[in-house]
Amino acid sequence: MDRSAKNGIRLALYPDPEGITPEAFRFESLSRIEDLQAREPVPDAVFNAYREQFAYDTTDLNAQVESREESPEGWIQELVTFDAAYGGERILAHLFLPSNAAPPYQTVVYFPGSAAVRVTSSEDMESYYEFPLFLSFLVRDGRAVLFPIYKGTFERADPELAAIHGGAESYAFRDFLVQAVKDLRRSLDYLETRPDIDSQKLAYYGMSWGGRLGSLVPAVEERFGASVLIGGGLGRPTLPEVHTINYVTRVRTPTLMLNGKYDIDADTRIRPMYDLLGTPEEDKRLIEYETDHIPPRAEYIKEILAWLDRYLGPVN
Repeated sequence: MDRSAKNGIRLALYPDPEGITPEAFRFESLSRIEDLQAREPVPDAVFNAYREQFAYDTTDLNAQVESREESPEGWIQELVTFDAAYGGERILAHLFLPSNAAPPYQTVVYFPGSAAVRVTSSEDMESYYEFPLFLSFLVRDGRAVLFPIYKGTFERADPELAAIHGGAESYAFRDFLVQAVKDLRRSLDYLETRPDIDSQKLAYYGMSWGGRLGSLVPAVEERFGASVLIGGGLGRPTLPEVHTINYVTRVRTPTLMLNGKYDIDADTRIRPMYDLLGTPEEDKRLIEYETDHIPPRAEYIKEILAWLDRYLGPVN
C-alpha cells in the first residue's frame, strides 16, 4: 500500500475520539512554499556572476567508446566515457543512434527523473523504465538520444546527494547542481567532437526532476535549439545563486511544457514557470492534461515530435 490518491484513503478508528484535540489534525506543511512570482530576479550583473559558476576550463575530453551494440529494436547503443569538468571524475553516457536515418543526427540530450538517484547501475539502460517510456520513440523517429550519467545518479549515486537532489537551501545542493549542469555541458562538448552528430540541432529534454531543471539549464547552456519538459515546473527554495527565479526569466530557448492539471503544486509551480519563462510568447507552449504528474504517452509523443520538427527541422 502507498498513499497515492489513486489508492483511496486511510481511515482510523479512535477509542476516545472526544478526547482528541483539533490541533492534532492541523495541517502541517513539510516544506516552505514560496510565492515565486512575487520575487524579483537579481540584476544582470549579479546573474552573470551566478552563471560563471557553471563555467569550466576547456580541456581534453579523453573520450572513449567503451561498447557498441546493434539492437533489433532499431538503434545502435554506445556506452561512451569522457572526463568531467571537475575532480578527475569520468562521465558515462549512453548514446542511442537511429538505424533508420542517415547522419549527421539531430540529438536529444536527456535529464531523468528522481528515480535515477536511487538506482545504482545503468548497465541495462534499454530496460530502465524511462528509456522505453520517454525516449525510444525519438530514436525510432530518426533522432539520436544521449542519456548522460549525471553526478549523483546510477553508477555515480550518492545517498547524501539523493537526499537533497530535489532542492535545498544549502551549499551542498548548490555544489551538486553546479556539477550536474557541468556534466550536461560537458556532454554537449562530447557531441561536438562526433562527425555523425549535427551539433547545431540539439534539444534539451527533461522529465520530472529534469523537467524542473528546464527552468535553469537553458539559461546557462545556449547550444540547445529546443527544450521539452514533462512534469516540470519551478524548483524548490534554494540559495540565491542557483535559485530558479534568477534563471527562468533569462531562458530564451523555445520551450514545450507538458503537465498534468492535478500534479502536486500545479498552481504554484507550473503556470508560474510558464508565465516567467523569458522565451518569446510565440516560442513557448504549455499543455495541461487531465492527469496528475505524467501526461498520456500517445499525447506527449505527438506533441514532442511536432515540437522538434518545428524547431530542429524534420528528420529523413
